[in-house]
Amino acid sequence: MDDDGSKSLSGRRAEAARNDQLIRDAAREVFMADPDAPISAVAERAGVGIGALYRRYSSKEDLLQHLAAENLRRYLEVVEAALADDRDPAVVFREFMRRSLDAGAHSLTARLAGRYPPTEELRRDGRRAYLATRELLERTVAAGALRPDIDVGDISLLFEQLQLIRFVDPRRTHELRHRYLTLLLDGLMTPSPSPLPGPSPSWDELRGRYEPKDEPATRGSSG
Repeated sequence: MDDDGSKSLSGRRAEAARNDQLIRDAAREVFMADPDAPISAVAERAGVGIGALYRRYSSKEDLLQHLAAENLRRYLEVVEAALADDRDPAVVFREFMRRSLDAGAHSLTARLAGRYPPTEELRRDGRRAYLATRELLERTVAAGALRPDIDVGDISLLFEQLQLIRFVDPRRTHELRHRYLTLLLDGLMTPSPSPLPGPSPSWDELRGRYEPKDEPATRGSSG
């Protein structure tokens, strides 16, 4: 292929990548506001034609699965970086909580729970994230820096609660989320905690929320 052809191909690839990013960003905004929104609303928000969207994602389910996978990868990067950090476990845990909150991986995932069939990749990465988080918690507890009755399910649901804080001003949203995270961390890492009622959510309880309630009817829906 000549130089002009190479540049043309490169340009089309760059445009496709830009469109894909526009679609994903728009999908997060649309589905955070209304999980039942049709996929056409995503194309409209992204400023792309519905044909361009369908060339990348075959259905609403397909798009949701890709968003969930991206969120899980983002979280895995944070928790695995924490496991590789050999500093004071208390410092590492606090930083992990702040970075996880900023990554926002739990907000959309929880918002869309049960609205698409999990793929094998999602199940595999979800289990991997669960085990990595448990390892980090066990290490922090062993160092005496975290109350011993905290488990992965607690951390997951705490992140979901923090990410419900949403204001028009992104700066204020960030500030308030971290304000309440600081309060939570003081409670999680207190040396004389009060007993907690009931056990932490189990892996099966957490996983069950992401299984469609009516999977046969959900499959093939393009929204």
